[in-house]
Amino acid sequence: MNLRTVVTLSLSLLVASPAVFAGATLDGITQSKQLVGVLMENYPPFSFLNEQNQLDGFDVDVAKAVADKLGVTLKLETPSWEVIAAGRWQGRYDMCICSMTPSAARGQVFNFPVEYYASPAVIVVNADESSIHSASDLSGKKVGVGSASTYEAYLNKDLVIEGANTPIDYPFSQIQAVPYDNEIVAFQDLALGTGKRLDAMLTNLVTANERIKHDPRFKVVGKQLYSEPNVVATEKGDPQWDARLTQVLADLKSDGTLTKISQKWIGADITQ
Repeated sequence: MNLRTVVTLSLSLLVASPAVFAGATLDGITQSKQLVGVLMENYPPFSFLNEQNQLDGFDVDVAKAVADKLGVTLKLETPSWEVIAAGRWQGRYDMCICSMTPSAARGQVFNFPVEYYASPAVIVVNADESSIHSASDLSGKKVGVGSASTYEAYLNKDLVIEGANTPIDYPFSQIQAVPYDNEIVAFQDLALGTGKRLDAMLTNLVTANERIKHDPRFKVVGKQLYSEPNVVATEKGDPQWDARLTQVLADLKSDGTLTKISQKWIGADITQ
């Protein structure tokens, strides 16, 4: 076989088998026809178990839309947030559409190919609480947060949000951050009364409003603390997969799918 034949054969294989040159993640999804996503089980309205004991919510619908665009089936896994946020998934999950905020620490183990919505962080207290009006009033208080969350980093005064254009303000002294594996338990503890297990909580404004809509025992106080971009997260090492996800999310934004999902679950468009 002469050199010209070898080159011609190599080019033919390149055209006929593009998946061979894709990254491991994209190649696996293409071959298995299955996309494995990871998210939280108790984070309404983004992800939660509905009355039929099925995963539902904003993040769930976005993940489904991505799978539909790719022409594959979707499988969702729900480990603890600590497992999700620790990364180093070793191929167990293909993507996290799970309301993750990028940070310098997370950037060590994840790629963040695309932002798909943004939301502000706020303080939640009991409806009859009268001494906490802003972040400066949290000094010396017990404040509930999601474990390994950006809210916990904020209370520890070491939050770094990648791409943030303004510095983060910490108008408080020492705070006792109380981490929870899921926010449902934190809200339950806060509802016991100020000063018992918690004095306040830090959470997402959308999540807070969803809770307050169904439970008037709580209220949001003070101004927004900072705004969080929420991104799709992937394991490092597959730029082809990151590029494909970026294109899919761009298509879902341009064709109005993300807006429809946001209006359905949030009542407003938080994807723009």
